[in-house]
Order: sequence, then structure tokens, then C-alpha cells
Amino acid sequence: MSFFRSIRRDIRVILERDPAATSALEVILTYPGFHARQFHRISHRLYYWGVPVLPRLVSHLARLLTGIEIHPGAAIGEGLFIDHGMGVVIGETAVIGEDVTMYQGVTLGGTGKERGKRHPTVGNRVIISAGAKLLGAITIGDNTKIGAGSVVIHSVPSNATVVGVPGRVVALYHPQSSDVERLPDPEAEMLQCLHRKILELEERVHTLEKALRASENGRIESFP
Repeated sequence: MSFFRSIRRDIRVILERDPAATSALEVILTYPGFHARQFHRISHRLYYWGVPVLPRLVSHLARLLTGIEIHPGAAIGEGLFIDHGMGVVIGETAVIGEDVTMYQGVTLGGTGKERGKRHPTVGNRVIISAGAKLLGAITIGDNTKIGAGSVVIHSVPSNATVVGVPGRVVALYHPQSSDVERLPDPEAEMLQCLHRKILELEERVHTLEKALRASENGRIESFP
């Protein structure tokens, strides 16, 4: 896709996905996610050409202006929408597919000082909610939704919904049948078990209190 057609697509996806966006001019002038994406186009091209230092300076300037840090080496597909964007960090070996949406505070990071591929690979049409952390050389399948605040350290299949710390798959969507498969959630089951046990204990305490009050009333009435 040509440079200008790609920019027009960036504008179009923001207008499609953000109800607050009212015009292309507003997107161009006021959307930090759009600005960060254009800075990354420049830094990534310089990085690809092997220009020293300058790509990092461009990405550093973008971070200062937008609050979004994208390493020049990150590979980003068409249609990325970074909403709000403050605190977003995308690492050097991260790969992002097409039509991905991410919100503020998202991190596509590594887990140590290892070399080579050390950042996530994100599929197409993935939604990464606010504050989610995707760490390591993991793969996130197409059409997956990552819940806010989740910490994902293992690969995730396509058409999944992930929540929690650490992130776990709680539902799988089947596109062909439009069915949603709810997967067992051990933590939720444990909480439900604890809730039932608390209700049972509260009922026992209430029964004992009633018996104690009845006993005390009996002693008072029999006092000469």
C-alpha cells in the first residue's frame, strides 16, 4: 500500500472505531495515536535502511510529543488504532497485524535481556484493552480480545477472550457457528465456593446467636 493511501486508511479506521472523532481534520490535528503511527513510519524506514541513531531519535521525539513509545524495529500492519495512547510501549521485535486496536497503558514488552525475538506477535483484528501487558515472544491469535489490566505471558489462540493476572482464556468464539464456548475458570469457581461457605457460616452464626439469646432470656425469666 502506498504511503498516502496508508495514511488515509489510518484516518478512516479512527473515524470508524472512535465515536468521538468527528472529522479527518480533527484526527490529523489532535489524535496522538495517529501522530505516533506517522513518526513510526519514518523511524521504521530509517531503521530498515540501517541508519544509525537517527531512528531512535525520531521515536524518542514521538514519545515526548505523544506519550507513546514505539521502537523503530517494531513491524506494524495497516489499520492500527491507538486510542488515547498515553503510556503505550511497543518493543523492538513486536509484530502487529492489521486492524488492531489498543488503548492507553498497553505494553508489548520482553521478559528479560534475551536476544532475538523477545516481544509479542499480535494477529489481525485484535483488541487490547487499557493497561494490558503482553510479555515475551508469545503469539496472540486473530480476533482475540485482551481484557483491561491483563498480564499475558503465554500464547493465545484465535477468537479468544483473555482476562486476569496472569491472563487466561475464559471464552472461545466460533466464527462459523457464532457460538461462544465458556471455558472453566478455576479462580472464579474457587471464589464462588468461598462465597457459598461464607453464607453457610453466616447462617450458622445467626442460628447460634438466636439460641444464645433465647437461653439468656430463659435464665432472666426464671430468676426469683
